[in-house]
Amino acid sequence: MLSAVRSCLLPIIRLYLQGFKALLVQLFSRPFGLPAMPRQDGKVAIVTGGGRGIGYEAVRHMAKLGAHVIIGGRDEQEGLEAVRRICEEYKEAKVEFTKLDLASLQSVRQFVQRFKERGLPLNLLVNNAGVMLVPEGRTEDGFEQHFGVNYLGHFLLTWLLLDTLKDSGKCGYFSRVVNVSSSAHHVGEIGLNDLNSCQSYSAHAAYCQSKLAQLLFSSHLHQELQRGGFPLSSCAVDPGMVDTALYRHLWTPLSLVQSAIARLLFRTPAEGAATVLFAALSPALEGECGGGYWANGRRVMTSQPTFDPQLRLSLWETSVQLLGLQ
Repeated sequence: MLSAVRSCLLPIIRLYLQGFKALLVQLFSRPFGLPAMPRQDGKVAIVTGGGRGIGYEAVRHMAKLGAHVIIGGRDEQEGLEAVRRICEEYKEAKVEFTKLDLASLQSVRQFVQRFKERGLPLNLLVNNAGVMLVPEGRTEDGFEQHFGVNYLGHFLLTWLLLDTLKDSGKCGYFSRVVNVSSSAHHVGEIGLNDLNSCQSYSAHAAYCQSKLAQLLFSSHLHQELQRGGFPLSSCAVDPGMVDTALYRHLWTPLSLVQSAIARLLFRTPAEGAATVLFAALSPALEGECGGGYWANGRRVMTSQPTFDPQLRLSLWETSVQLLGLQ
C-alpha cells in the first residue's frame, strides 16, 4: 500500500518541483529575443500542432519570411482558422493545413504519403504537437497517450520523412529536425520494459518519460546523421513555461492557480516560439553547429540519462520494433 502511494505521489512532487525551479529561472532571466532571420523563400516546412500556441507563432514567423509552411494537426477547424489568420496578416503567405493525428499511426502514414505525392522538398520539420497530464487512455494503436502522441507518433513521422529531408539538404543549408521537448525531461525515467505504463499509471510520470524519450531520440538521430555525413541535423528545444492550452488537464484547484500565475509569470507563445525558430532558422546552427538542446536561445545541459549511448540505442531499437519498421 505504501509503495503504491509513493509511486503515485513521487512523480507529482518531482514534476511540480521541476516546474517551480523552471519558473524561478524564467523569472530571473530575460526572454530570448529572436534576432533577424534570413529569408526562407523556396524552403518547405512542416510544423505539427501549428494551429495554436507555440506552433502557430512558429508557422506565422516562417510564413512571414517566405517559407511554404504546412500545418499538421488533428483539429481541422482550428488549422484552417490559423491559415486564414496568417494569410490575412501576410497576403503573400504560403500556408496550408493537412490533417495529422499523432495518436493514429495510420494517420501519420497517410499524412506522409499525401506530402510525398506532391514532390515537394522538406527543409524543416518541427515536431511541436503534444499532450500533457491527460487521463489514462490509449491511442488508436494501443499506446499510452503521452508516449504515443508526444514521442512515438513523431518518431514515425520523422522516420518516414527522413529520405526527403536528406535529399532536400545541401552544403551550406542543412535540413533540420526540431523536437520541442521540456525541462520536465530532467525528472523523467525511461522504463524500456513498460513504456506503455501498464504496470502502474501516473500521468505525471508518463509525460516526463515522453519528453525524455523525445530528447534521447533527437540526440541519437543527430549522431547517426553526422556519422552518415548527411546534410541534416536534429536538435531539441525547451520553450520554457508558456501560457498555452497545454495545462488544461491540471487538477482543477491547480488549474485555477496556474491560470492566475500564467498571465503574470509565464512566457507568451511568441516568446516560447523564439528559441524554436532560432533552432530551425539560424545560420549560426548550420551544419556541425546544429544538434544539442536549446533553451532561451542558448545551448544547455540535459539530464544524465541523455548521455547514455546504450539507453539511446535501446530506445531507438525498441521504437523501431514497436512500429514495425526496418
